[in-house]
Parts: sequence; structure tokens; C-alpha cells
Amino acid sequence: MTVEVVLALPGRVRRSQVKLSEGATVEQAVAAADLGGEATRVDPRRLGVFGRLANPGQVLHDGDRIEIYRPLALDPKEARRRRAR
Repeated sequence: MTVEVVLALPGRVRRSQVKLSEGATVEQAVAAADLGGEATRVDPRRLGVFGRLANPGQVLHDGDRIEIYRPLALDPKEARRRRAR
């Protein structure tokens, strides 16, 4: 099966097509992806499949897109407080 691993960074996007055996997990796909030095940015609590949070042990299906989320630059509540001032 083939899946895509996507990591969006400020100003650029890293994408990697990965071929895995049936029953592969999110964690295995991220490990197999060619993210280079960006792999250190991967937090297993910030992974998703097609926009829905996923745990590292979730089994994938052919054609899935694994998304690696970055931490928020600013807490949404704090951003609203700043705009209100």
C-alpha cells in the first residue's frame, strides 16, 4: 500500500510517498518517510490522518495521508485577548 506523509513548515512543505505492507501503522509510516533533519520535529501526540487526530499505533489504509502537526505559535485564547485590547 502507498501512503503520503506531510510535514508543513513555515514557508515550505515536506511530502514523502511511502510504500508499506498491509497493516502498517502511522508510526511506521512516519519512520519510513524521508523527512531528513525535520524528523526531530515529530511529536507522536501531534499526528493525524486526513485532518483527524491519530495515535501512532493506528492502522493505515492504502491512499491515507499522514499529517504531522506543528505546535501552535500562539494560544488561540491569548491571540483573542490581544486582538481585544
